[in-house]
Amino acid sequence: MYTVRIGSACILGAPVVAIALLAVCGPCLAADEATIAPADMPVVGTIDERFQSFNIEMVSVTGGPFWKPYAPSEESTPHKNRDLLAVRSPIDLGSARLRKYAAALSPAYLRVSGTWANTTFFPGSGVTSTRPPAGYKNVLTRHRWDSVIDFSKAVDAPIITSFAIGPGTRDSKGIWKPDQALEVISATRKAGGRIVAAEFMNEPDLPAIGGAPAGYDAAAFAHDFQVFRAFMRQAAPNVMILGPGTMGRSPDDSAFFLASASGIDAVSYHFYGALSERCAGGHTADISLSDEWLARTEKTFAFYAALRDRAAAGKPIWLTETAEAACGGDRWSATFLDSFRYLDQLGRLARSGVQVVMHNTLVASDYGLLDEMTLVPRPNYWAALLWRQLMGTVVLDPGLPVQRGLHVYAHCQRRISGAVALLIINNDPQTSHELILPNSSMRFTLDAGTLQDVAVRLNGAALAVEGSDQLPKLAGVPANAGSIRFAPATITFLAVPDAGNRNCT
Repeated sequence: MYTVRIGSACILGAPVVAIALLAVCGPCLAADEATIAPADMPVVGTIDERFQSFNIEMVSVTGGPFWKPYAPSEESTPHKNRDLLAVRSPIDLGSARLRKYAAALSPAYLRVSGTWANTTFFPGSGVTSTRPPAGYKNVLTRHRWDSVIDFSKAVDAPIITSFAIGPGTRDSKGIWKPDQALEVISATRKAGGRIVAAEFMNEPDLPAIGGAPAGYDAAAFAHDFQVFRAFMRQAAPNVMILGPGTMGRSPDDSAFFLASASGIDAVSYHFYGALSERCAGGHTADISLSDEWLARTEKTFAFYAALRDRAAAGKPIWLTETAEAACGGDRWSATFLDSFRYLDQLGRLARSGVQVVMHNTLVASDYGLLDEMTLVPRPNYWAALLWRQLMGTVVLDPGLPVQRGLHVYAHCQRRISGAVALLIINNDPQTSHELILPNSSMRFTLDAGTLQDVAVRLNGAALAVEGSDQLPKLAGVPANAGSIRFAPATITFLAVPDAGNRNCT
């Protein structure tokens, strides 16, 4: 329930009333304001404490080729000159700066997987070779995996992973063998690490790209998955099995889901709104604030939710890999422009009941939360930090539909009894919007000089790390009860400590 103001008149009612009035009154609703009541917002669901999580690609751990970042003034188009990849050294997971910035987003999950994980060899105990045997493309040394475990423990981010499934893992009849999976699980346990969940493989709906055997299809996946499930129940019964880990919405994706549905503990899927320029994607930055672009995440979620309801009723849903665009992101992935997509996606999916959303990546290519060369936080990192600071695990109904140009999401505020946190996204690049809030609040507004700036401001002040890599305190500014204005192309969190919502105890 909310109040629509039309001139000096107020009409109390549900969203359908406003729609009906719009049909009659037309332009007279242009200056409408809606009153939201934090004290009365009902619960629509809860999310995992580690809802906002992140990926570190397996190839970042081992070293190897990954999506080459765009040069600052690149004239050539990457997909035309085929200069798509650049070879990296293994990421330094012992970096104090990296650990500090990752820990600030915790508690979280750390997913170490990706396309390259499908063909990565993990040596047995005592084996030190760094050359992959036949049927593999990369080697994950014990030392490198130990660094993942140490990082995971240091930043409070238990591990999610997948296993090698390429030709090197198969017997003479082409049947998958769990030897490599057992090596990873045993080594992790021995080192005191914690794998909380695992997918069998990364993106089985892209078998050729992922290094699966020739002709790999849903039937082959179904057979492999049954072997995998039986192995996991014996070797690691406390590890959740996720699946299928596909990224599309085709009949083939349905077939892969149905092949694994009876054996999963949670549904997992991947989502990218588009292919990046590197992979000949055709979308441009000018759609990035559009309601159509921001709503794309719900279409893919709806596809997997329907499959879940059909064949795995009651199972939770995890989005285990997502970013602005596949293949490393676009040129604007590292700018403020993508923060609208990042936070709107979190708000939408939390409201829809998704339990975990894992951003790809923490630090690699243009969609990394941190610059991979300097570890400097990008706009999406600051957005993630505000979400972690304010948005709790109880999801509320703000009483407003997602409207064109104004998206409002509500949660119980993190760690403050009775308090409510609001996320208000004005994705209208030209028009301000207003809401009436009957409570005083603390305001946290993100904006930038231009939408494609790599720097972001909080309440008008530039956000940047301070001496000794210290993150600044993300402080709000007081906002009085009453009408609150949200400028064009801004993102605002409102913390309402005295909301008195009984659902937020």
